[in-house]
Amino acid sequence: MNTEQSVADHYTHGTLETAILRALEAAGKNPDNLAHGDLAAIDEFHIGGRQATMDLATQIALPSGARVLDVGCGIGGPARFFASEFGWRIEGIDLTDEYVRVAEALSRRVGLGDKASFRQASATALPFADATFDGAYMLHVGMNIADKKAVFAEVRRVLRPGGVFAIYDVMRESDGAFAYPVPWSSEPATNAIAAATTYRDLLGSEGFTIEKERSRRDFAMEFFRQMRQRMAETAAKGGPPPPGLPILMGPTAPQKVANMIALLERGVISPTEIIARAVTP
Repeated sequence: MNTEQSVADHYTHGTLETAILRALEAAGKNPDNLAHGDLAAIDEFHIGGRQATMDLATQIALPSGARVLDVGCGIGGPARFFASEFGWRIEGIDLTDEYVRVAEALSRRVGLGDKASFRQASATALPFADATFDGAYMLHVGMNIADKKAVFAEVRRVLRPGGVFAIYDVMRESDGAFAYPVPWSSEPATNAIAAATTYRDLLGSEGFTIEKERSRRDFAMEFFRQMRQRMAETAAKGGPPPPGLPILMGPTAPQKVANMIALLERGVISPTEIIARAVTP
């Protein structure tokens, strides 16, 4: 089995759409009459959730109607947010076929099927013509891709000159040991986390200039503090947990999250934003 198949297998749920709809229904939502906001708690499979997506959006200055590539779209949360709030035309790719199918289904349910489209593909071999997109982004994707140079070369190829490439990935902060599983990997073979310096060097070598970079460690620590508080309050009330990312992560979700928080607290990892721009020839 190759690494890409192993990554896809890591994320495959089997009955993900059904699980999501049941959770929404249990939370009092009508699966046949969903609004985009109803999906917020499950839509954003990255540290910080919807707030992190909004924060990244403030650094991507693109007009309504811009054609934008989502590299590693997951179930389509950021794509739907950007399409709904900014009017961008999003085309997403992901290795995991089930994620692509769920992304399409949820987009149709919230009336965004004509503004966000998805297909199964590898980020190292994008199925698009040269200079197709005004912008591109990836959120918590690079940790699964060893050949980041190939990804950045492909993104640069499909971007128009001057196009923006926004990255929000978990990156290495130190050489501390990893504990598995974490949300993006259950074994070293599928964990390709790298330091921000590696991202900067590879982006530069593939025709990008770096405009901004910031660690979001403090933001992440506060996000997890609030998450723990909400969980404790829910448990104290004796009610069912609200719909959330454990649906996507499966039965090992508590251990994955606990390991990730421990790595963050130890200074081994940090979610980091990098905003790059395709150099004009």
